Parts: sequence; C-alpha cells; structure tokens
Amino acid sequence: MREGNLEAPTRHAIDWKNPDFYDEAACEKELERIFDICHGCRRCVSLCNAFPTLFDLIDEAGDAETAGVPKEKFWKVVDQCYLCDVCYMTKCPYVPPHQWNLDFPHTMLRAKAIQYKTGKMKFRDKLLTSTELVGTLSSIPVVVHAVNAANKFGPARAVLQQVLGVQKERQLPEFDSAHFRANATPSHNHPVRDGAKSPGKVAVFSTCYVNYNEPGLGHDLLKLLDHNEIPYVVVQGETCCGMPKLELGDLNTVEKYKERNIPLMHELAQAGYAIVTPVPSCTLMFKSEIPLLFPEDARCKEVSLAMYDPFEYFVLRNKDGLLKTDFKVPLGKVSYHIPCHSRVQNVGRKTEEMLKMTGATVNTVERCAGHDGTWGVKEEYYELSMKIGKPVFKAMAKDEPDYVSSDCAIAGRHILQGMNEAGATGRKEKQHPLTLLRIAYGLE
Repeated sequence: MREGNLEAPTRHAIDWKNPDFYDEAACEKELERIFDICHGCRRCVSLCNAFPTLFDLIDEAGDAETAGVPKEKFWKVVDQCYLCDVCYMTKCPYVPPHQWNLDFPHTMLRAKAIQYKTGKMKFRDKLLTSTELVGTLSSIPVVVHAVNAANKFGPARAVLQQVLGVQKERQLPEFDSAHFRANATPSHNHPVRDGAKSPGKVAVFSTCYVNYNEPGLGHDLLKLLDHNEIPYVVVQGETCCGMPKLELGDLNTVEKYKERNIPLMHELAQAGYAIVTPVPSCTLMFKSEIPLLFPEDARCKEVSLAMYDPFEYFVLRNKDGLLKTDFKVPLGKVSYHIPCHSRVQNVGRKTEEMLKMTGATVNTVERCAGHDGTWGVKEEYYELSMKIGKPVFKAMAKDEPDYVSSDCAIAGRHILQGMNEAGATGRKEKQHPLTLLRIAYGLE
C-alpha cells in the first residue's frame, strides 16, 4: 500500500530536451538515490534481472551499502532493464504521488539516452531496433526466402551470432513479402453504431511486426471487425511506433517517428475513430510514453485517449450490447500469457475475458516471460531471458493446453520455445488471441 494515500501511480513528463537530462553526474546521483530506496525495500527482486544485479552489487559492498558501489557499476543495472514498466505500475510503493517520487524505468531511460548520446550503443542494437529498415529489406520478394532459410540454418546463425551478436539458439520470426498494409483495404460496408463506451468505427495501426512478419494477425483483426459489423480503415503512411528506439535511448528518432505518426492518427481521432493496434507495445507507446515525451503537443494526448487494446475495445463493444457472441468452434484449453506491456496499460484482463466468453478453459499466466523485444535476442542476454521465462514456461504447460497464446506474438514464440526445450508434452499449437477469436467465430 502506498504510504499516506491510495491514489493511482502518476507519471511526470520526461524533460528529455533539457540539456541537464544528459548530465551524467546528475544522472548517477539520481541512480544512487533510487538504488538506495530499492535496496531498503527489495520488493521487485523477482521481476527482472535489473534488481538482482543491483542487490548483488550492494551486497558485495558490505557495510558501505549503496554508497560503496562504484558509480561505473551502476550502468550494469541500466543494461539489465528493458523498460517493461511493471515495477512502476504494479509493485513499487514509492512512485509519485509519494514524496520519494521514485520512477525506476524512466530513470533507466534517462541513463540509456545518455549512453546513446555518448556513442556507447553497439551497431547491432541500432540495427535490431530499426524495424522498418530490417522489415523492408528482409521481406523483399527475391530476398525473403533466403532470409527465412538462413534464420533456420545452423551455420548461418553461427555466423550471425559471431558478426552481430544475435544468439544462434533464439528462434526468430519469419518475414512475409505480402505486407499487411499493402493488402488491407478499408471496410465501409457497415453503418457506424457508436456505443456508450465504444466508438463505432476503428482505425487499425498495423505495427511493423504485423506488416512485415505476421500479416495474418492483422487480417484476423479485420475479419473480427467485419464479423461484428464495425467499419474500419487502416492507417496509411504509418511508420514504427518508436518503442524499440525508446528502449535504446534514441529519443531523437522517437521524435522523428512521432512527427510522422501523430498527425495521421490525430486526424482519425478527431473523426471519432477508436485506434487499435495488434501489438501491446505499440498501444502502450501511444497511450503512455509519447504523451509524456511530448507533453506540449496536445495532439499526442488526443491520440492517447483514442487508443485501445483490441480486446479492451471488444469487451467495451460487448458491454454496449453490440458484439456478436455466436461462437461456433470450441477452443478447448488455452494457456494464455499476459505480456508486461499489456499489464501496465491498466485495463484489466480483457483478453482473458473474451477467450472465456467463447467457452474456452483459460489458464492465465501473469508474469514476465523474459524476451522483451530485442533484449532476449542478444547473445549476452539470451540465457537470462530463458531463466526469467522458466516459471512462465512451466505455468503455461499446465494441463497440456490445446493452444499457447500471448497478446505479444514475440513472447508467444519465446514461450513455446521454452516449453519445448523443457520437454512439455501434449499438443501445443501457438496462436495469437486474435486468431483464436477468429477460429472460435468459425471464420475462414
């Protein structure tokens, strides 16, 4: 319980354009203040590897405690944080409005921005977070088959690990030359039926992942909207949401992406569209991070208010009495994982609610799976990502599910890989929750 009040956590704007933001000594002073508070609490020790790394450093300092940790070692903690926000939104009792004003993830973001500005980020990290560039080049029709084959070929993966530091054992998503954005057409075949809680028309922000890797997820979302007679458009001209670059500390590129995306979506928000993305990280970026990075731009707040997780939107449509529940195909047993970037949106277990509505038996696992974007792909963090994920792999294997599912498609792949390596038995078909809902409706 937060001391002195029961208010929800509040977030301060990120003053990243202030030159003082990049003052390394001032940042280290704030890191020491926060680390000392965390040391006295240790409530977040099980969340990720940042906290065990921190506490080991303090324990090694003995009686000197946090003050005895050399400042250059603080950056080891920074490298272990992947900005999932779970500590801030679900665990820490000292976040604002508490007087101690502790914001662990945004202090880590400040430190990462300093690392980036001082040239301490690897070429690999810059490349992996350039999702539009990598997606565009890897999904060229002539190239895509070679790329997908190489990603499954042991000797090629060994070279990739040696050259770029991408762990050879990590199962990577395939690329698809049939881009979602190029093959998705708007649907105006249905009348706009606004509900008390839900706008009656949807704009789909497809995301880099859906566009280049799994366009089928985007098409499943469109089929669900069509089946429920909800007219939709696909955002045209979009680029990366900026979350990968945010995690890198490259805030200038985040701004560049924002200047392209926000005008497009602001126009749609003003026209009364609910804006939906099939990837939780992208939804969170526009709901939370962009407004905090650009508080002076009122358009960002308006877009934030129009953003919905797809299942958040479907549940609201159901509460408005406007969602069809004519489910025809039983899903059986579903092991469903709630990713961190869904949890911290604070909308509740909306995907679980929808899956149960189909009649499925749902085993819900609410814990970090340990992949987190590009972090679990890197050779130096791969083993840690699998270690963090072990409790999730075990929990997801409970009762031999028919389907393994996560709102984060990358986490779903990571979980299935971990389950298989742990020797989980039974049929374990990985399907995204959007695909499961489409199957339950009996849609082709």
